[in-house]
Amino acid sequence: MQNNLSAAEALTKLKEGNQKYLSATTNPGDISPQIRQKTCTEGQNPYAVIVACSDSRVIPESIFSAGIGELFVIRVAGNVMDNHQLGSIEYAADHLGCKLVVVLGHEHCGAVNAAIHHEPAGFVKTITDEIRKAIGEEKDELRASCLNVERSVSVIRESLGLQITDENDGLKICGAVYRIDSGSVEFLEC
Repeated sequence: MQNNLSAAEALTKLKEGNQKYLSATTNPGDISPQIRQKTCTEGQNPYAVIVACSDSRVIPESIFSAGIGELFVIRVAGNVMDNHQLGSIEYAADHLGCKLVVVLGHEHCGAVNAAIHHEPAGFVKTITDEIRKAIGEEKDELRASCLNVERSVSVIRESLGLQITDENDGLKICGAVYRIDSGSVEFLEC
């Protein structure tokens, strides 16, 4: 298991994992009984934090060819930020030593679509209201998804007082968009 990879090393590992995923028919990540036991007794050492949408078609561990204990995944519809997500990121960085945080949006996002084309009620409205802050009047769903990712990255930086750094020992935050049809991930500003 990898311990405390630098942000650059973690980003390279994510990109390589996504390349494997593009032609995979099964997840090559280690999900063996041995790794389950090891992470149970020795704890977790994820190399990256992934903040992803709850969409059932977006499976970060598969998308990045990762196994048990490799990614610290936070999922919420529309990959929006609130104190729960921020606290989870802070925990992963401070206590688990993660050096890379990736906000992973995706094309054909139902939450983004709802923010553009509908007026949801109830708790869903709290999600679409956050997305509307990011997208303004944007009507193109892919562009809106990118804007939504950029806002979440900005909220993380501002709320946790974090800055992007190229230092090997610093924390890096970047956005990415997953293409559901092809399986590829486009990293934004990484």
